[in-house]
Amino acid sequence: MRIAVDAMGGDEAPDAVIQGAVQALESLAQEDELLLVGRESEIDRCLAALGERDSRIRVVHADDVISMDDKAARAVRSKPNSSIVKLARMGAGREEINADVVLSAGNTGACVSAAIMYMKRLRGVHRPGIAVTIPAFSGPVVLCDAGANPEPLASHLHQYALMAETYSKLAHGVKRPSVAMMNIGAEEGKGSDLVRATHQLLKDTPGLDYRGFIEGRDLFDGPADVVVTDGFVGNTLLKMAEGLVSSLFRAIAHELTEIDPTLAKQFQPIIRQLYARNDYHEYGGAPLLGVNGVFMIAHGSSEPRTIAAAVRNARDFVAHNINEAIHHRLEAASPKPEPA
Repeated sequence: MRIAVDAMGGDEAPDAVIQGAVQALESLAQEDELLLVGRESEIDRCLAALGERDSRIRVVHADDVISMDDKAARAVRSKPNSSIVKLARMGAGREEINADVVLSAGNTGACVSAAIMYMKRLRGVHRPGIAVTIPAFSGPVVLCDAGANPEPLASHLHQYALMAETYSKLAHGVKRPSVAMMNIGAEEGKGSDLVRATHQLLKDTPGLDYRGFIEGRDLFDGPADVVVTDGFVGNTLLKMAEGLVSSLFRAIAHELTEIDPTLAKQFQPIIRQLYARNDYHEYGGAPLLGVNGVFMIAHGSSEPRTIAAAVRNARDFVAHNINEAIHHRLEAASPKPEPA
């Protein structure tokens, strides 16, 4: 399997990205190949600093870089030689060297635009959505969409539920994932026209374990394995959750140290274990569900371990044949024509 990584994407690129990609080699098979896409001179510098000579690493040069501040769609069109565009073209089989999986921690909007433009959508998919795994007490919760589509239609959200349900089943081993819709209240009549229209579509979907509305405070209590929302709300929830986890564990460590430093040392292994279970870095990248290929999008602030986890998750996505399962799930849920 060929896994292409955008070496230039992310707040700490290229150093942190390349370091993480190199760490991921431990989880790859000997026949796998890791393609580092970006400015060759900078990639070579990082590899030399790491003393890395693994034959499974290959550098693919791309002249340009789409920055975090660039306007997504415009940058994809105006920077055809950027690492993100080359990555998407490789994932679409349009380059001399192609890839089975592509991964970037760069500009999210540009990743989505490039994926749709070059890799296209899976047959039957209206709009792709980002599926982020959020750790909760009862197990991983898949949140979709987390930023690809801030102004969706009800049909888009309906498909996010079905795609995320399939992802939860295959990637996280949940036998029959339960699905809920994020809303401002759990009562039947609450929410916008969009939310209520999606609610009805989900209720009418055969074979879907739909639990109705949940509120933001319910996200971590595990009332559902899959939570559906628009990209604006989803991305806001995600960033809030990341900040809350980090702040909460810092506060706990501070209070224990203030009360009794000896006690703090005793609890340190437990706190570290709990933090690891609730740390988004451990889950790596999030798949852009609905594209005709595998495009994993990692957090802009990704550390080396985030990239390493994202590479592992990307490989698992292909191994579980999730795109084919999504296609069959959407096809099964589509209304059948009435017999003549």
